[in-house]
Amino acid sequence: MAQRNVRLSLDVSTELNESLDDMAEKLHASKSDILRKSIALMEVAVEEKGRGHHLGVFDDEQRVIKQIIGL
Repeated sequence: MAQRNVRLSLDVSTELNESLDDMAEKLHASKSDILRKSIALMEVAVEEKGRGHHLGVFDDEQRVIKQIIGL
């Protein structure tokens, strides 16, 4: 069965739009790509939270630099 795309319309603040523009420029991607990747990251966070795990940022030596809470 062929996949169908769904078009969404989204209202965002000026600040969020600027943030999307900045990330898109840094990653050489479209704002839509940034939003798709953001949703994929959120899916991982929600799934792992359900398993009792935590989301974090690690340095090269596997030390926790930041723990993401509130997701």
